[in-house]
Amino acid sequence: MQPLVNICLVFVLLTQSAIAQDKTSLLSKADLLFLEKMTKDVMDSSRIRPGQFISKEFGANNTGGSLVRPGGRNAYPSFWIRDYAMSLETGFVTIAEQKHMLQLTAATQCDQSWITKGGSMVPLGSIADHIRIDNSLPVYFPGTYSYEEQGVKEFGRTPPYCDQFYFIHMASYYAKTTGNTVFLAETINNISLIDRLEMAFKVVPSRADNHLVYTNDQFRGVDFGFRDAVEITGDLCFASLLKYQAANEMADLFHRLNNKNKVIEYKQIAAAIKKAIPPVFSDERGMLRASSGKSKQPDVWSTALAVYMNVLEGEDQQKASKILGDAFKAGTLAYKGNIRHILTSDDFSETTAWEKAIVAKNTYQNGAYWGTPTGWVCNAIAVTDRSTAQKLAKEYIDDLRENDFRKGGKAAAPYECFHPSGNFQNPLYLTTVACPYIAFKKLLQ
Repeated sequence: MQPLVNICLVFVLLTQSAIAQDKTSLLSKADLLFLEKMTKDVMDSSRIRPGQFISKEFGANNTGGSLVRPGGRNAYPSFWIRDYAMSLETGFVTIAEQKHMLQLTAATQCDQSWITKGGSMVPLGSIADHIRIDNSLPVYFPGTYSYEEQGVKEFGRTPPYCDQFYFIHMASYYAKTTGNTVFLAETINNISLIDRLEMAFKVVPSRADNHLVYTNDQFRGVDFGFRDAVEITGDLCFASLLKYQAANEMADLFHRLNNKNKVIEYKQIAAAIKKAIPPVFSDERGMLRASSGKSKQPDVWSTALAVYMNVLEGEDQQKASKILGDAFKAGTLAYKGNIRHILTSDDFSETTAWEKAIVAKNTYQNGAYWGTPTGWVCNAIAVTDRSTAQKLAKEYIDDLRENDFRKGGKAAAPYECFHPSGNFQNPLYLTTVACPYIAFKKLLQ
């Protein structure tokens, strides 16, 4: 009987260990594997291979290498820098693909300041919002695919601030993936890549004392492309978080190049931003506001990302975690596991979520629900309430399973965003699965 007892004891211990592991992770192994496979499939649907014809309007991919667009089917048929960069850490982009898209982005960086027909400026060092696949022309502003017609007041007087920092993220990830630094000395249009990265970093207007990103009404730039239909001014939280990440990545790149002075410089910038964010943006509950000017509502995405990046720590992190967890329980945060930019209880008015937006309330960036930040939000809530975070994560996966595009027919998840009213936007959207997958995967490390 003794061997049987030992076998039973081992079985019980292994079962208890598996249960304990499930309780510490936010997704079950089965759900994480499902998300991994779906992300791979959406990534593959989002690829535009060399020579691949998209449509009569957009032509073929003549850039000389594969591109990753924001989604499959007809979603945004160009190369968008931010969506691609936000999906890199999935690990599903090959080295060759990474290098091609990095070099294409660098080659289309603005090498001479100019003013668009619509009266906006493209400063020296600017990174494109998106790049056409047929002729590689950079479009620096949202709202159009036209190089000639780009740059109107509605989408800012300068290009969005985020893409400069995502360009740095592309180079940083390539260096980490390959262990290579030679590429940083390679020249594109007679300027080395490392110099181009520094140019990009310095394009975005920032405070002299604390290095926070800021803008104003007269010369406004979009803080982050996932709300380019929203007018946000003053000190900018999300863009400052991206600058914090980019400063640390620049420090790492210069460490690889053995440039100690530059390492110190960029680490000091990152430290100043991290110190400034809580006092500048926190509201009395512990949420971070989107800005200090127009549309300064408490911002779910900024708050969750700040926890994810460990910019919020200690009591600040605890407060942010609790308010998001309470909001989920109250039904003001999420719908089917997808996340609003603003809690429904924090809407600016009955007619708009943000103070000023060019789209109607409860559509697109002005009140629809997005999967892109779900992993960040789950991570933030888990700081104080892991079971609630697991429930949110499960709702997100359950909706993807129910509406999985691979089922065919009308099923087309992951969507870019949607709303209970029945408004669904852009099927097979990459960051909706890529960003949560990256976050959930990191939480297991």
